[in-house]
Amino acid sequence: MYSKELEVAGTLAREAAAVIREVYETPFSVVQKAGGGGPVTEADKRANELIVKGLQAAFPGDDIVAEESAHLAPKTNRVWFVDPLDGTREFVDRNGMFAVHIGLAIEGAPVAGVVLAPMQGALWSGAVGSPCVLEMGEQRRELKMSPVSQTKDLRLLVSRSHKSKKTAAIRDALGITQVREQGSVGLKCALLAMGEAELYLHPSDRSSRWDSCAPQAVIEAAGGMLLDFGGLKYGYDGREIVNSRGLVACARETWPMIQETVIRIARETKIIT
Repeated sequence: MYSKELEVAGTLAREAAAVIREVYETPFSVVQKAGGGGPVTEADKRANELIVKGLQAAFPGDDIVAEESAHLAPKTNRVWFVDPLDGTREFVDRNGMFAVHIGLAIEGAPVAGVVLAPMQGALWSGAVGSPCVLEMGEQRRELKMSPVSQTKDLRLLVSRSHKSKKTAAIRDALGITQVREQGSVGLKCALLAMGEAELYLHPSDRSSRWDSCAPQAVIEAAGGMLLDFGGLKYGYDGREIVNSRGLVACARETWPMIQETVIRIARETKIIT
């Protein structure tokens, strides 16, 4: 299911990655977005244009919400959410922790998406009715998350750029001792799908639907969940863009183990009201 959508998204992600790598090797300039929106580079803009034009050509009836484009309210029930370079701060720091996100939502729910790591050459894809797949070079393998039986054994992923005492409070309450910093929402979800960690917490409102649409499709195909801190899924109909209630990702079996603690601390620390 959604084989054409995944094929087009994968091709465009690879083409965008080539542009990103090209800029990465130059002394590129960095501009700060108005209103504290973070940095933007030539790579963001060129990759954004390439992906949007490619989606418009392949699916002319679909709407597109892309980070570096004007944000118009979608008029159809098929909406592509595009982050051409998730992890621009990591791109600027040249540490390789950034990704291309291309996700499709239908009637407000993510149904297909790809996450590509330009510097590693890894592409993760997932869709409703299809497995989560990792492609790297000539290798291709399906991914399925394996939950742990005790919260103390969870390996936690946190943002490299947005450290939080709220995350630390949940970590300590769950007895977690293994913590890894990583850039990009997509790469964190990819690591979960690969079984290199079991929990991702992002208690900030500093992410948007283009950050989470493709990663949600990928992680759900691997047996996972991407929720807000109240345990609810975000809608992807274009009416709300900011992920104002944070992000939690884990295996489906893990959420019941941590739900009470996460929601309690989220309320105490005003992540949710």
